[in-house]
Amino acid sequence: MTRIENILNPLRDPRDKRLPRVAGPCVLVLFGVTGDLARKKLLPAIYDLANRGLLPPGFAVVGFARRDWEHQDFRQLAHDAVKEHARTPFREEVWNQLSEGIHFVPGTFDDDAAFEQLATAVKELDVKRGTGGNYAFYLSIPPKFFQDVVKQLQRSGLSKPSEGSWRRVVIEKPFGHDLASARELNEILHEVFPEESIFRIDHYLGKETVQNILALRFANTLYEPIWNRSYVDHVQITMAEDIGIGGRAGYFDGIGAARDVIQNHLLQLLALTAMEEPVSFEAESVRAEKAKILSAVRLPADLDTYSVRGQYAAGWQGGVKVPGFREEEGISPGSRTDTYAAMRLDIDTRRWAGVPFYLRTGKRLARRATEVALMFQRAPHLPFAQTDTEELGQNALVIRVQPDEGVTLRFGSKVPGTSMEVRDVNMDFDYGESFTESSPEAYERLLLDVLIGDPPLFPRQEEVELSWRILDPVEEYWDKHGAPESYPSGSWGPKAADEMMARDGRAWRRL
Repeated sequence: MTRIENILNPLRDPRDKRLPRVAGPCVLVLFGVTGDLARKKLLPAIYDLANRGLLPPGFAVVGFARRDWEHQDFRQLAHDAVKEHARTPFREEVWNQLSEGIHFVPGTFDDDAAFEQLATAVKELDVKRGTGGNYAFYLSIPPKFFQDVVKQLQRSGLSKPSEGSWRRVVIEKPFGHDLASARELNEILHEVFPEESIFRIDHYLGKETVQNILALRFANTLYEPIWNRSYVDHVQITMAEDIGIGGRAGYFDGIGAARDVIQNHLLQLLALTAMEEPVSFEAESVRAEKAKILSAVRLPADLDTYSVRGQYAAGWQGGVKVPGFREEEGISPGSRTDTYAAMRLDIDTRRWAGVPFYLRTGKRLARRATEVALMFQRAPHLPFAQTDTEELGQNALVIRVQPDEGVTLRFGSKVPGTSMEVRDVNMDFDYGESFTESSPEAYERLLLDVLIGDPPLFPRQEEVELSWRILDPVEEYWDKHGAPESYPSGSWGPKAADEMMARDGRAWRRL
């Protein structure tokens, strides 16, 4: 039976997931098409979806930017971006079909005439490409412009769907810079779009290994019985970067590592790791369990002891001399922005009571790695001589998010020989070796979910606000208590982070 026959077979169970999900007819409007995100991630992801047969013939992309361009100018930018950054091989026939639906509208966010032109352009595409009046608006722009664009979409009638069609808006993190601004942003969006039409993208949630946390936990009977306070000693969640701020000085200075990474990426990883099993994997069920966990997170009473911020100084990275943060172009010499942040959090639930969660993130660290590590309690009794197990550490289950996606299980094993000697060994699952097809980029999955209208991987406003409730008191404390501790580039961060762990009789994992 052919694939088409399968699709048309009325007796086929619609719950069968073996067939790929394919988007319906629609237009994707990209605001901020000249930025790095559009060029390096969004446009290549669109091509990769088309190359995999997941976009319909009735699909179009409209770029909007302050450029004196014609359609062919934007098509050339998209062509070059795809050739350089796409994950899948470049095929002329795929590009030719896709490029026919690529259009450009020049204008600024306060230009009424430009949005009228945009409204005309998408209506013409409804006729020429059969896009059905379905529009997704991707705001790949600084948050300060969200209100301008959303109001223009409302004024021009673009935000209001016709009968039988849909309109959606996509925003990138940060979702505000604190609780108050997050609420203000939410009010701006809700004046124009209902909650179900708002997609807040956290690209980490589109990564295969992040989604695999749920598969690992709830598709296997092996782990769930030990996924609790009776067996887990503590949990470490790390996102380490070996690069500096690059060209992001304008964004990063004043924001810092905690707001940039912990508030969204790491707290989402914490929620997925600690949540209870949802009744289903529908969006509302998954989101409800994540919200329960975030609402149960408790900050330590002593933030001086259990929260750390740092700022990278000059040092050596990969054999190259690199400048310190305050020496980067566009950074004030007196900046107090954190490039490293670490903290302990506790979760007041029956499953996790007494199990600390340690979160850390930093730039210019020794290597790039993101992982979730469950560190298990030591065996209550070892019937071996002390010298037999002197190098034996804790059992650990490590979910490697990047760059070497997979799962590692660390346990003790006897060393071959005539004597009883036990050492730590690793058993690895590697995505690249276990599956013949390569993992799609996060933006492929997330863009497809937007076009289909599938929201489980997108945090809702409740999660955003709960995350800011956790981080805001830490940021307020830091603002009142001195500057971040300096650490040399190429190291593993400030000494205070190691001291924080040592006070609890623990240590950070070597990555």
